[in-house]
Amino acid sequence: MSRIVVFGAGGRAGRRAVTEALSRGHEVTAVVRDPAKYRDLADKGVTVVEGDVLDPAATAELAAGHDAVVQASYQQDLPVDEFFPRAARALLQGLGQAGVRRLVAVGVGTTLEAAPGLLVHDTPGFPEAHRTFSLGHLAELDALRAADTEVDWVVVAPPPVFLDVEAERTGRYRTGGARLLPRSEEPAAFSYADLAVALIDEIESPRHHRELVAVG
Repeated sequence: MSRIVVFGAGGRAGRRAVTEALSRGHEVTAVVRDPAKYRDLADKGVTVVEGDVLDPAATAELAAGHDAVVQASYQQDLPVDEFFPRAARALLQGLGQAGVRRLVAVGVGTTLEAAPGLLVHDTPGFPEAHRTFSLGHLAELDALRAADTEVDWVVVAPPPVFLDVEAERTGRYRTGGARLLPRSEEPAAFSYADLAVALIDEIESPRHHRELVAVG
């Protein structure tokens, strides 16, 4: 059993990561901005705490005594190109101080390569509003890559489509590198539930290290 901290545990990806970790017997600390809104998580045995992922001292304190961290948080009141790289740097600093060596972050598929040297968000006709959000995630990835750190990080990027919120967990998924996964003959929407499986798998049995990895 591991002790796992989930930043952004109230969101779609974060909440499902909490559920997946609990189902495997892990001890989970859920970090949210307003714990009073998430009493249902506390009722399931989750330790629900308030915390700011942008504060290195706070991340160090929250992560102390844990084995791994899931980063699934986002603050809509900040520009994305500010929030994501700041969160990455704060987490690396805080986890380094706390002695936590595994960080699994939720990425976006629009930062994957559609073709060699061409990211999805740079393809012709890509919506500018979505591109702004994607560039924020790319800035996060750049911050992770540039860091001199002992933290073993990975960014897990689901397909560049809206994920299925309602679909049940299947436990099945594919992984690749930093390029889009080839489409299957019968494509199906990828679910948040199966994204959570991939996230927790990377904690239990790390397969990817200091890289962006596509899942689908």
